Amino acid sequence: MNPHPPHHEPDAPRDLVGIGIGPFNLSLAALAQPLTALDTVFYEQKPAFDWHPGLLIDGATIQVPFLADLVTLADPASHWTFLNYLKTRERLFPFYFAERFHIQRAEYDAYCRWVAENLPGLHFSHQVDAVRFNPERDVFEVDFTQLDDNGEAEALGRTYTKNIVLGIGTEPYVPEPLKPLVEAPGVPVIHATDYLDHRHTLLAADHVTVIGSGQSGAEVFLDLLKNRPTGREKLHWLGRTEAFAPMEYSKLGLEHFTPDYTRYFHALSESARDRLSTTQWQLHRGIDADTIAAIHDELYRRTLHGGWPDTVLTPGVRVRTAGRIATTKIELHLEHIQQNTRSRLTTDAVVLATGHRERPLDRILAGLDPYIRRDSRERPRIDEQFRLVLDPSVTGADCHVHVQNAERHTHGVGTPDLGLAAWRSATILNTITGKEPYPLPTRTAFTTFGLEPRPLIPPARTARTLTPLVEGR
Repeated sequence: MNPHPPHHEPDAPRDLVGIGIGPFNLSLAALAQPLTALDTVFYEQKPAFDWHPGLLIDGATIQVPFLADLVTLADPASHWTFLNYLKTRERLFPFYFAERFHIQRAEYDAYCRWVAENLPGLHFSHQVDAVRFNPERDVFEVDFTQLDDNGEAEALGRTYTKNIVLGIGTEPYVPEPLKPLVEAPGVPVIHATDYLDHRHTLLAADHVTVIGSGQSGAEVFLDLLKNRPTGREKLHWLGRTEAFAPMEYSKLGLEHFTPDYTRYFHALSESARDRLSTTQWQLHRGIDADTIAAIHDELYRRTLHGGWPDTVLTPGVRVRTAGRIATTKIELHLEHIQQNTRSRLTTDAVVLATGHRERPLDRILAGLDPYIRRDSRERPRIDEQFRLVLDPSVTGADCHVHVQNAERHTHGVGTPDLGLAAWRSATILNTITGKEPYPLPTRTAFTTFGLEPRPLIPPARTARTLTPLVEGR
């Protein structure tokens, strides 16, 4: 560990400025910390680390193994592994006997908070306002506002850097027909990311509708189901997909979340990547099989004494329009995609488990817009090392903007996956340093995704043959 980072002169350019401190930039900061020659700083406008706090439902697990922590898949000997976190809490033996490969979301959040609270160089309550390129100094200028405990501006600052890593995360997605309901007061229409903040109100509502057929929709529906009276559940669960389908979790299917597949996807044409993205929803928007089983078990339990639970589960449905009836109810106008039929549903509360979308980079990179090269759909072009493709006047000065979880259109389905966090962070650090502080594997999948031959795993070293000892010599 390096508890004393190098002294930094105020106007000297840093090697790296991270913007946003979610799991991905926290991974980058953790892997950067032992690299004592690297001058880094990270800014986050929130007062402390948190990770989807409204979805930390009791018992909900993350959908990747615990080895997909911030660092292990790049440096299993790091101080910042999940196993070392357990060791500091004297919980290694309980975890060993629990035999859990997938940990609870709340535990993953607690682990990340432990890293954030102990890692140097993280500045919370710092809002980045603007990023510019200074051609006279060949550096980026990053303007920020330091916030007080109430979130009000306290001081202004500026730092200079040769590299920026954007980890600004995603934002809740609300379908267009439902935006007016979310923004208006009165009957609760909330996004699932705020579920726990409104759980008491939702449980008290006479009828609740959950919209969204992915993992968060399933978890919200299950939690509501468990906590509403048998026979009077009054729950609707609707989704656009054709089925409440399990997430693809076969071992070869999971190889879509490897560096091998990421490199393959990046090398495809833009049109091929866009076509693929629309067909791979079950790789990342399906439901964990255990959650599906738990829902079915709970529904079945409620039939043991006769009768069926007062629930409606309907896939293949989209919301055409929505509005309020007086001030106490909501009317949803529905369309069944396969039947081409329409109906209306009156409900007292709506939970939108409609997922998240990447935050537009244009908001924070407006000052760099003239330098950003874009594809045919005006999306930023991103190279294999997760760098925005910028004008040569910027990159020629060895200045680069890297992105984390903003490159699904160029790097594929693994972009938001926690299992690729450490590998991507290590790739970025290897690129910035021009060295290889984190040697990365040349092959990570048994599947060969294209026709080009893949590198073979190097043969194991042969042990030296020892000359046997002979008595008397």
